[in-house]
Amino acid sequence: MTGIVKSFPGVRALDGVDLAVEPGEVHCLLGQNGAGKSTLIKILAGAHQPDEGEILWQDRPVRLSSPVAALRIGVATMYQELDLVDGISVAENIYLGHEPAGFGFVRKSAARSATAALMRRLGHPEIHPDREVGTLSAAAKQLVSMARALAHDARLIVMDEPTAALASDEVDNLFRIVAELTADGVAIIYISHRLEEIRRIGSRVTVIKDGGTVATGLPADTPTSHLVDLMSGRKVETVFPHRDVSTVDTSDEVLRVEGLTRRGEFADISFSVHAGEILGIAGLVGAGRSEIVETIAGARRPDAGTVTVGGRRLRPGSVSAAVKAGVGLAPEERKSQALLLDLPLAHNVTLASLPSYSKAGWIDRSREHRDARDTLERLELRPADPRRLVGTFSGGNQQKAVVARWLVHGCRVLLLDEPTRGVDVGARAELYRLIHELAASGVAVVLVSSEVAEVLGLADRVLVLREGYIAADRPAAELTEAAVLDIVMEGSVAVDTTADGIVAHEETREAI
Repeated sequence: MTGIVKSFPGVRALDGVDLAVEPGEVHCLLGQNGAGKSTLIKILAGAHQPDEGEILWQDRPVRLSSPVAALRIGVATMYQELDLVDGISVAENIYLGHEPAGFGFVRKSAARSATAALMRRLGHPEIHPDREVGTLSAAAKQLVSMARALAHDARLIVMDEPTAALASDEVDNLFRIVAELTADGVAIIYISHRLEEIRRIGSRVTVIKDGGTVATGLPADTPTSHLVDLMSGRKVETVFPHRDVSTVDTSDEVLRVEGLTRRGEFADISFSVHAGEILGIAGLVGAGRSEIVETIAGARRPDAGTVTVGGRRLRPGSVSAAVKAGVGLAPEERKSQALLLDLPLAHNVTLASLPSYSKAGWIDRSREHRDARDTLERLELRPADPRRLVGTFSGGNQQKAVVARWLVHGCRVLLLDEPTRGVDVGARAELYRLIHELAASGVAVVLVSSEVAEVLGLADRVLVLREGYIAADRPAAELTEAAVLDIVMEGSVAVDTTADGIVAHEETREAI
């Protein structure tokens, strides 16, 4: 790809990007949120057409007029926000648009057999070809998307944040598949904000910033500090900010959870969070982390137990009651659970605070836009244009919009589920600072993250979940990553590491 230029109304997304990928390599594409990575891969996938520039495929110029045209020449894309159809089966998703056929009929049995073989190759034979995709976990959906790319016999596979929803053993499995593919001459374009992954599997690195290429062909072992400098154009502090735990007011209990239970998900969850305290929740995928915070926020109805905010018990299963009490949730699945993609940023950011912007039935749009812009600039969302549709932003910037909603609302309890998923290193540092600022202002923060280091680096106290129960409740300063994993595995003969639940035997403990 040479001199690729792409403009949208009001923004020049790409301004002369160059990218060259060789057979059998893992070429890592880095850049901050809004740098143009998503636009570039959508052009390569045939979803967008470039305004200027040239694409050569095996030394011949090509025009990728549609996603079908890209697939025909051998380019498959795994998007960060998975483009699966929830209402149909795994096999139907994998072979959608290129179904096995004979004598004018779709050969469903052939599709099911091929799907089963693909899932065995990916190390997850328990994902049945006839299973409806909408019933799968986020990790399982990621595996289905990967299987679909493999089904096309692609020569170039684009992977956009493929490990975001995967547990550590599943990441190992993904990297095994990547090694097999590259050994066969398949090229991989790998996009990730986890720089440690770049060194682990990358061959070369290209960095883009503000829609242009700032470096290309760098070795994968390029120092992290240099990569961060190239992406941001400035020095970025990547460590967690210092926090004085003694400032937490232990006499002011903001959130109390007692005996919270949902059959098949978690049981007898009890804890409290004080004003200014950051409580981290750690555990393997499937341990009930997301389900617990969603139940606290009223998005799920508990079978037993209570949630109390500021001394007032919340009505079970009521989002409106939770919001009125000052509970804000930034959920794991931002597109399907948090954002209205066809509405502007301003409307999304002020959605939980509309009564404060209305007078006599009319919305004060100027104040709404002003508050939204101020908050978005504080989060370094680019461009911080309150009128731009949320659906046109990158995944990381969409995550910032969700956090901005609760900054505007001014909640008493902030529940953050994977807040830095898909967020670049510079924006992560800013989010870390903001989380600490919110806690310092008296907000009770509950943080869920798949990255144990993030939980330990941000939280004052940590709950460790094991198979839906609280296995430990300790100060973060007393824990290490190894200690957390030991607690997760302690006393477990079998911990489920399948995509829907986590089952792994004691001998896999070291890998996990």
